[in-house]
Amino acid sequence: MTTTTISRMQDEVRALARERDAVILAHNYQVPEVQEVADYVGDSLGLSRQAAAADADAIVFCGVHFMAETASILCPGKTVLIPDLDAGCSLAASIDADQLRAWKSEHPGAVVVSYVNTTAEVKAESDYCCTSGNARAVIEAIPEDQQILFLPDMFLGIWLERVTGRKLTVWLGECHVHAGIRPEDIERWQAEAPDAELLVHPECGCASQCMAFANGRTHILSTEGMIDFARRSDKDRFLVATETGIIHRLNKEAPGKTFEAVSEKAICQYMKMITLDKLRDSLRDWRYEVTVPDEIASRARLAITRMVEIA
Repeated sequence: MTTTTISRMQDEVRALARERDAVILAHNYQVPEVQEVADYVGDSLGLSRQAAAADADAIVFCGVHFMAETASILCPGKTVLIPDLDAGCSLAASIDADQLRAWKSEHPGAVVVSYVNTTAEVKAESDYCCTSGNARAVIEAIPEDQQILFLPDMFLGIWLERVTGRKLTVWLGECHVHAGIRPEDIERWQAEAPDAELLVHPECGCASQCMAFANGRTHILSTEGMIDFARRSDKDRFLVATETGIIHRLNKEAPGKTFEAVSEKAICQYMKMITLDKLRDSLRDWRYEVTVPDEIASRARLAITRMVEIA
């Protein structure tokens, strides 16, 4: 689309949102033209908090399916739409409720902490949810004598063990995009950009190696943590190890600084399924509504509420 066409469609989206009394939430990994039209852009934790606080009649979630489910659970009286029902998540697909119930039966009495990248059915079987932004705080809120089952991301689990000193029982799942960012990508960039700060998401396959660095310029952060760090830093150049969609917001939030993706291949096709025209159609045609059965939602709500409330 041309710049004029994009601008015209963005105006149409904004007008439809006002007409429909809808708030538009977009994840940091969404395409730039969708981020630009959203009322709020952020990570999973921030989006969950915005959904819970929204005073509009409807929420249009520009992200992936589990995020829209979470909004529906937090806002039972609101209509939640997602512009493409096929926008899924490889990490969320790595464990289902039956697998979790079987795992729990092998560890009776254990506390279950589920990363937000999970289905509503998995959240309903969990004691706590977390995001990368508050995972450490969630783990540290649980008594030290409690066994913790952490799922589904093994790289985030390994990082949590390192920073909390707790031994976790970790499910061996992964995000195919973050897992694809390998140690050799980091080594190449460190050699080519010795002056740059390195921002690494804990889901990355390179995170374990990065934890061993003691150079003072390697920082393992959530996506929102990356935004905050870059905004406050007096440095000018940053290497970013996460999904490439974050670069747009980094450039916007910290103008005048340089941000480069460690891997240009780190693109989530699911996140990119939400396009501006699909967002327009979602508002215009009131599609596609995401609902969660009451029985599942009521059980999942406690774990999600704990996630939202723990800083």
